[in-house]
Amino acid sequence: MEKQLKQIVISDPKVMMGKPVIAGTRITVELILEKLAAGEIWEQIIEAHPRLNREAIQAALAFAAQALRADVIYPIIEAAS
Repeated sequence: MEKQLKQIVISDPKVMMGKPVIAGTRITVELILEKLAAGEIWEQIIEAHPRLNREAIQAALAFAAQALRADVIYPIIEAAS
């Protein structure tokens, strides 16, 4: 899957300031994750962005999961009461 992932999700400094995008598009992994977090289902995302497919959305999720495996601490700021 990792080899396939690298063919689907790419990063090029000349495209979207180097943010990870779906190959052949300017659709960022970030956008896909935001849409999923907002409750959109993959069919809605594909309808809004016909250059995507289910495999691309799964690759974006796999990329994000892989990126979070890094040995980094992500502070969570609690909302003030």
